[in-house]
Amino acid sequence: MLTVRFAELGLVPGERLLDLGCGGGRHAFEALRRGAEVIALDADRLELKRVAAMMAAMLEEGEVPEGAVGLPLRATALELPFEDASFDRVIAAEVLEHIPEDGRAMAELARVLRPGGRMSVTVPRYGPELVSWAICPPYHETEGGHVRIYRRSQLEGRLGRAGLRVVGSHHAHALHSPYWWLRCLVGLDKEQHPAVRAYHRLLVHDIVHASPLTRFPDRVLNPFIGKSLVLYLEHAR
Repeated sequence: MLTVRFAELGLVPGERLLDLGCGGGRHAFEALRRGAEVIALDADRLELKRVAAMMAAMLEEGEVPEGAVGLPLRATALELPFEDASFDRVIAAEVLEHIPEDGRAMAELARVLRPGGRMSVTVPRYGPELVSWAICPPYHETEGGHVRIYRRSQLEGRLGRAGLRVVGSHHAHALHSPYWWLRCLVGLDKEQHPAVRAYHRLLVHDIVHASPLTRFPDRVLNPFIGKSLVLYLEHAR
């Protein structure tokens, strides 16, 4: 399930897109389907191996338009191996909350975005995230986990200091917030708890089928308990 709305990102075929912290590759795959030249960047070798396999399968199945290219790349957000203004579009979805030196990462994101290009940055929303932290300290104390919770004003201010301005925003994944609250209540290690398994099946159904029975309440609840804050940014002028 995508967090970023590609219509708001403005990606068109032939453009170059960086998916920073691509994880499982969901946004990179969508960009590839839309005809972009995609760099899927992550620090996790195993994730990148899976992304590479999926991109190869997409190519074999004819899901990739002519001219589109997908390249998994291992690198750090603090030192991106690209020239200035290298990308037309940049995505950093659910990444910055993991990085202690987030200001440095923001500066790198701004550096590689071309003038006139557009970026999307998403982070866990303050309210739903605060509930999870309060219920279950291990939620954010695990190695590689979330090191901070952003208030919107704080995030926009820090991105502004990196030379970026917000041109659009929304919230996403309202149905995911109660799932993580439930996980925190019963114990993060209890994935087989009946209630957790039942809720997980609901989320999988939503992802696979995009049923109105789940999509409608998700849209209605997003302004209130949407798990992710999604910002769209351009260079400040």
